[in-house]
Amino acid sequence: MEKENFLGTGWSFPPTFNLSRKEVTMVSDEEDIQQSLEILLSTNIGERVLLSDYGCGMDTLVFENMTVTFLTKVKAIIKKAILLYEPRIDLDEIYFTNSNELEGKINVQLHYTIRATNSRFNFVYPFYIKEGTYIKS
Repeated sequence: MEKENFLGTGWSFPPTFNLSRKEVTMVSDEEDIQQSLEILLSTNIGERVLLSDYGCGMDTLVFENMTVTFLTKVKAIIKKAILLYEPRIDLDEIYFTNSNELEGKINVQLHYTIRATNSRFNFVYPFYIKEGTYIKS
């Protein structure tokens, strides 16, 4: 019998399959939380059929000017989404690093504590504010 993971077990993201064993690749514990955060931050509002308010909806912020108001709005959206849909963690702080500001990319750094273990982790999510340009084929 497989041992139960108290932080949760779920499909890997993106979903991958083990053809020889005919099963889905699963992730557990801290890795499951990190992948859940990736899904939460990259999901648009209304994209999930049964949870129409799941996600961050940061797609509506594309092409916004990078101002303090913009960063405050992003921070509020992320805090609300994590509060509602990731009960396994307490969000400690959100930081932004915009070293690629001219390229239209900011890194969102989440510092959080896992409630069950009181362990601290961080997660970096790249958010692209501008469309892709100069794409070479």
